[in-house]
Amino acid sequence: MIHIFEQYPLLKERIPYVQLGEFPTPIKHLRHLGKEIGTDYLYLKHDGLSGLIYGGNKIRKLEFLLGDALRKGAKEVLTFGFAGSNHALATAVYAQKLGLKSTSILLAQPNAQYVRRNLLLSHVCGAEIHHFKNEMAAYIPTTIMLLRKKLKQGKFPYIIGPGGSSPLGTIGYVNAGFELKEQVASGLVPEPDKIFVTLGTMGTAIGLTIGLKAAGLKTRVVSVRVADVKYANKEKFVKLFEKTLALILSSDSSFPCVEITDDQVDIRHDFFGGQYARFTEQGMAALNLLAKSEGIRLDGTYTGKAMAALIDQVRGHGPKNEVILFWNTYNARDFSDAIKGIDYHQLPRCFHQYFDEDVQPLDKRHSE
Repeated sequence: MIHIFEQYPLLKERIPYVQLGEFPTPIKHLRHLGKEIGTDYLYLKHDGLSGLIYGGNKIRKLEFLLGDALRKGAKEVLTFGFAGSNHALATAVYAQKLGLKSTSILLAQPNAQYVRRNLLLSHVCGAEIHHFKNEMAAYIPTTIMLLRKKLKQGKFPYIIGPGGSSPLGTIGYVNAGFELKEQVASGLVPEPDKIFVTLGTMGTAIGLTIGLKAAGLKTRVVSVRVADVKYANKEKFVKLFEKTLALILSSDSSFPCVEITDDQVDIRHDFFGGQYARFTEQGMAALNLLAKSEGIRLDGTYTGKAMAALIDQVRGHGPKNEVILFWNTYNARDFSDAIKGIDYHQLPRCFHQYFDEDVQPLDKRHSE
């Protein structure tokens, strides 16, 4: 049983859940990277190993969202993202595992090697994938698609918002805060002063913030923005925090009624790179440094940028005795065998551009 259900049994009765992941995820002391940047107190929480098939931060959210889909008798789920969306891929992987169909509405993004890999695995998992230039272009076709599915199947697909960052999905990372508390109590890691994590659709950072507060840890969550500020900002952070907490309290009023103030929302904006999924020199340097020193793989869109912010903090701004935990949200499972030999021409034609055109320069340099 997951930690939040053990401590608050009413939540187990009232909140939908299906087990998908492998928890708790391990913690690693980053001694080699710490030596490189000047600290002995650097750790990593490896959510890249959260699933046997496919890891990353989305599995924690999907345990609640797909649990809700099953409870409501859904036969199909529909979600949203960009072309290389890790969330859309995770949804396809675990929906298939549960016998659900999946559809992904995907928007255009800068090209990268991971985009190609994710699209191929989505195809292998039987996902129905659609590509649009932007949100406006997707709106009417998606509405028509939903109506057609309703007419054909008798009900709409179960809708999962971008990143799975609804109040229900965010509970996955509330639980992660309690999971970390247990690992601190077991001596696997000192209580962190700061946790560095990416900020895209915000559910991971917000869930952690609630969970850490409710579990009694004083750890500060440092969110490194990797999405446009219209999606990831302080006002929306507080709003989702409040909605998630309200959902939990409506199911079990004994859960701590934690609060958040503006000064506790720590968002770092300087590592975004100006466009979603555009790799940065700082992010790629951080990615390469972690790979060389610890053998752990990050990505250029999300976790490389968060690691760049962490390194900047340690080298230039923070006291050297701070305990810092990097929460790795990037999949660490190798699925190359699953997509080996798959011809990208089997994908809808609109996705061929990601295979025919060059990847962005920083990714090309890295892959060479």
